[in-house]
Formats: sequence, structure tokens, C-alpha cells
Amino acid sequence: MMKLKAVFLNATLKYGEDASNTEALAREVFNIYHEHDVETESIRLTDYNIRYGIADDMGEGDEFPQILEKVKAADIVLIGSPVWLGEKSSVATLIIERLYGSASLTNDKGQSIFYNKVGGVVVTGNEDGAKHAAQSILYGLAHNGFTIPPNVDTYWVGDAGPGPSYMEAGQDNEFTKSHVRMLAYNTMHLAKIFKEHPIPAEGNTME
Repeated sequence: MMKLKAVFLNATLKYGEDASNTEALAREVFNIYHEHDVETESIRLTDYNIRYGIADDMGEGDEFPQILEKVKAADIVLIGSPVWLGEKSSVATLIIERLYGSASLTNDKGQSIFYNKVGGVVVTGNEDGAKHAAQSILYGLAHNGFTIPPNVDTYWVGDAGPGPSYMEAGQDNEFTKSHVRMLAYNTMHLAKIFKEHPIPAEGNTME
């Protein structure tokens, strides 16, 4: 069995070394991955110059192609987003749009390059909207060719308005921890199946 690779696309609005609650929750998923020898990488999207557009490469200065190569090499792709105004972040929208612009690229069977890749989502925030954000992200991944296993949305939200964040108050939440486990194990399980039994190229090629 070939080793699995997972990449986490962090759509935080923070930059550099600023602490990210969404990344902290994703690390809980990574801890389980590491127990099962899954190779992981976390990418903070705000650290890249990702141009707006619906294409795999928007030309000079666009650093999305670097990210796309990491996605292409991964078996599991997680998108993480904070909740702002009840929605996923603008950065999450941007990365889904750029993935959409790349979904017409094909593998050696003529399918979208995102076929046989498994998707999931991580959401944190201080107000309601986690399920809405997860719904939007998971649909975007599925529409672009990723496969979504059951129960692959882990999230934590605090009380409405200003207050403690995930790193301050949410790490012992049993509901969130249970969804961390389901996300980790269900994505690994399906990714392993696709390694041995990829989706047949019948009725789904990009002709």
C-alpha cells in the first residue's frame, strides 16, 4: 500500500506566524493521521499571492500553481475556514474558485485531476454559521471532482459576539473531538480504497 498524503488548505484571514484557531483544530486531525503514517502538509493561503480568476494559472505573479501541484500530489485535501458574518472566509471562496478553474485538467484516464481525491472541512468561529460554511465548502469540493465521505466536517463555534476562541475554550469539546475522529478515519478509509480501486473512467471523462 502506497503511503497516503494529506494537504490542509488554511483559509484563515491571518498571516505568517499569527496563531490560527482553524489550524489548531486541523492539527487534531493531523495527530490521528500521523498515528497511521499519513504524510501531512499545512498551507496558509494568505502567505501566497493567489490571483482572482477561474483558471489553473493566472499568469505572472500568480502563486496558485504551486498550491495546485501540492493538491495534485495529495490523496486527502482538507479546507479550513473561520466563520465571519455567518459565512466561510473570502480566502476559502477564492481557493474554491481557483480549484474550479483547474477541474478541467485531466488525469491519464481523461477524468478531472481531482478524481480519486478525498475532501473534508475544518471550521472555527465565535458565532453561528459553521454548518453553512461546511456545506458550501463540501459542495465546492464535490462539484470539482473530489469525493466526500460521511461526517467529514469538524467544527467549533463559541458564543455569538466577542469571546474565547477555539484555542482558548474549545479543545475539550467532546462533540468537536468526535467529529475530528470521524473526519480523520473516514477520509483515510476512502483514500485507501481509491489507491487500490480508483473510480473507473466510464461516463465521467472530460471529453
